[in-house]
Amino acid sequence: MTRSVWLKADDSVGDWDARRERITAGLEAGVDVVLVDAADVDRVRELGQVTVAAFVGDDVHVMDSDDDYGEPDIRVVGKGGEGDGTVDLPSDFSGSADLTTLRRDSADAAYVRILNQEYETFTQETATEADHTIVIGEDWQIIPLENLIARVGDETELITGVQTVEEARTAFETLELGADAVLLDSDDAGTIRDVVAVRDESEREQLDLERATVTAVEEIGSADRVCVDTGSMLDHDEGMLVGSMSRGLFFVHGETAESPYVASRPFRVNAGAVHAYARTPGGDTKYLSELGSGDEIQIASTDGSTREAVVGRVKIEKRPMFRVETETESGDRIETLLQNAETIKVATDSGRKPVTELDTGDELLVYSEDTARHFGEEIDESIIEK
Repeated sequence: MTRSVWLKADDSVGDWDARRERITAGLEAGVDVVLVDAADVDRVRELGQVTVAAFVGDDVHVMDSDDDYGEPDIRVVGKGGEGDGTVDLPSDFSGSADLTTLRRDSADAAYVRILNQEYETFTQETATEADHTIVIGEDWQIIPLENLIARVGDETELITGVQTVEEARTAFETLELGADAVLLDSDDAGTIRDVVAVRDESEREQLDLERATVTAVEEIGSADRVCVDTGSMLDHDEGMLVGSMSRGLFFVHGETAESPYVASRPFRVNAGAVHAYARTPGGDTKYLSELGSGDEIQIASTDGSTREAVVGRVKIEKRPMFRVETETESGDRIETLLQNAETIKVATDSGRKPVTELDTGDELLVYSEDTARHFGEEIDESIIEK
């Protein structure tokens, strides 16, 4: 599931200087959407490139033919109306002015403060009309977020209001599914950055890595070897998943360690030969020879956690190689080619180890899956790899 962070920056935040400061912090942190009043749409776009949502309605600068406001990417109904309690809810929701505005003005989103049980029901009504439904919980003991996730999650993008990092984490984790997005109301630049980090963490894949026993290590001569230089600094326990067979990929460490032979290059993974697969975000693979500047690659940690990194460049050179063959616990044989050099390290049962020191019986960290691939995507087909 793709998560997003919306940043609240309407006139409740303060004057334009205060709003601008908050918006700038959000742009620098990488928020996905900025929510403002209609009069600020053009101002936000002058600050940077971001999706702009704006409140529309009779009390919030409705954008009619006499207004000279920019058109937002997302039109939001509910402020200054029934959604935020400014106007009492009608006894019959079908007569709601907010719902009428959603339909009439082709608005995209509904904004609702959950003031009591009646507003939960109103939220469910608006969710049938709105692409995005923003809910601000005034008392989550009365209206638990899990009720809304269970009842409207399939009909709309559910966005819940938060003010802290802890609230954002809870919102993304509730019912294991979580809200689709959070609307953050905070001036603190650190909080904004941390909430964006929580968003990124919630989207990342957690892999079950296992051990495979080395059955053969042999020198095979030279081949075209690929170094992947990323635009990120890698931690000591991070690397890439690569291998000659799509069903079994080897964990290869980044070059984060100092050695007497060469300085560390903590942005680099010396990944293997041109034919090998490398795992990419979302669970697909690419041949190492296909990778280029601007592509995304999956960075894995020895504990199975993952993140994304942008490829800065790929360097291909002819180098002497090893063939490393292993057997998984299920008895499957998987192998790969790695450069014959002391700086290339793999994760073994005894810790980080140069490939030049590998021996039969060592246990390597691998990721295996019972699947075949076609152009990098999983397919339900029988394929023999050897």
